[in-house]
Amino acid sequence: MRIATVATGGIGGFLAIKLATTGHQVATIARGAHLDWINQNGLTLDGPLGRETIRSWIATDDPSKVGNVDAIIFGVKGDGLEAAAEACLPMLGSDTVVVPFLNGVEAADRLLKILPERNVANGMAQVSTTIAEPGVIKKTGEFNVFTFAERGSRPSERITALRAAINDAGSTAPIADDIERDVWRKFVLFSAVSGVTAAGRCTMGDIMVPPSLSKLFRKVLAETASIGRAMGVLPPDNIEDLLWATALELPSGLRASTAVDLEFGRSLEIEWVSGSGC
Repeated sequence: MRIATVATGGIGGFLAIKLATTGHQVATIARGAHLDWINQNGLTLDGPLGRETIRSWIATDDPSKVGNVDAIIFGVKGDGLEAAAEACLPMLGSDTVVVPFLNGVEAADRLLKILPERNVANGMAQVSTTIAEPGVIKKTGEFNVFTFAERGSRPSERITALRAAINDAGSTAPIADDIERDVWRKFVLFSAVSGVTAAGRCTMGDIMVPPSLSKLFRKVLAETASIGRAMGVLPPDNIEDLLWATALELPSGLRASTAVDLEFGRSLEIEWVSGSGC
């Protein structure tokens, strides 16, 4: 497949490396020192199993140089969605699928305001990655699951092809029979992990020790889940208990990207994670 990553941050960079390693043509859209390093030295993944480096088919900050692609892995910060979506337009063919892997639950709807409806899918990623330094993607933990589907979860050949490519590359891309529900289930957990590790300047291990933090975490789970039920997206089950059990299994040193961004003075995604207008 011919695939573009927009942009080549933690999620896009991780998938770019995995997909290029198994023979796919991957165009990495990046900028600044990150792009310069990729062009000069390749893109490197630093993970629990060691380091691996690939050379992109194309590495550029100008998507018009890429041409049409089969799929776009769309993983940017919430405040960068509009500009990044505009940048995708030169790479769209009639059957190009754009899969958003953003935090929150609004990415697909926001993309529809800029991109043709036929090109927009929906998705969510469960992986802990970040740009550690120019040209280097750092991955912590073993889990990496990428769940995506057409909006409405209808089957399609292009989704099947991208899912197979990711699975063949050693990651996990399960079949999604209700992508909106899946995105919301992740959102319920992420809203708590993000809000509490950022506000508390702490890790998941810290949350499990004092009763005050663990109680706050569970209250955030419950509040977000109640919104999903009110919108008719989540079923009336015990999702809070299930996700609390999941939280107990997360690495003790894990912090959400929001907490890391706060530490380094970067822009935050509060509007789409802790204060969504959905």
